[in-house]
Amino acid sequence: MSQEEIFIHPSSFVDEEAAIGAGTHIWHYSHVFKGARIGKNCKIGQNVVIHPTVVIGDNVKIQNNVSLYDGVILENDVFCGPSCVFTNIINPRAAYPRNSPEFYKPTRVKQGATVGANATIVCGITIGRHAFVGAGSVVTKDVADHVLVYGNPARDRGLMCECGEKLLFAADAAMCPACQKQYKKCENKITRLS
Repeated sequence: MSQEEIFIHPSSFVDEEAAIGAGTHIWHYSHVFKGARIGKNCKIGQNVVIHPTVVIGDNVKIQNNVSLYDGVILENDVFCGPSCVFTNIINPRAAYPRNSPEFYKPTRVKQGATVGANATIVCGITIGRHAFVGAGSVVTKDVADHVLVYGNPARDRGLMCECGEKLLFAADAAMCPACQKQYKKCENKITRLS
């Protein structure tokens, strides 16, 4: 199989009007609804559900058992760990269906961010570029660029390099121990220097 080919496992359902980018692989028992848009070179694990208005960028990795409901946007290079949870309605009730778009609160995960296994993302928030949500966290508010959060509720626990390593700052400067990228910090926001 060439890098440009799309692979869809025979046990998965991909509706005809879903858009799938070149090089994307969709594994066992997944369902991509009509209208969903998936970029190039994505890896969609088994038992993943992608609803009609979901937009997924390029090079996104979605592990097993993730449901992406209407209103979720994953930008390029996002990683979703196994069984992480996205919601799209803030106050669901079985007896009072809220199944029209005016009830959906959009959720955006920006470029390069990671959502760890079993994390829950409450709808209506934004997870910043290269942010990192630890496994099992419950995210109830926006997460800024490069910020590491974990816990229930998730709280700021530090700053992360683009490569996924925690940064240790001294005098508002840090060098990533893994990739040697350098950063400058100003009021808990960081800028990459090299």
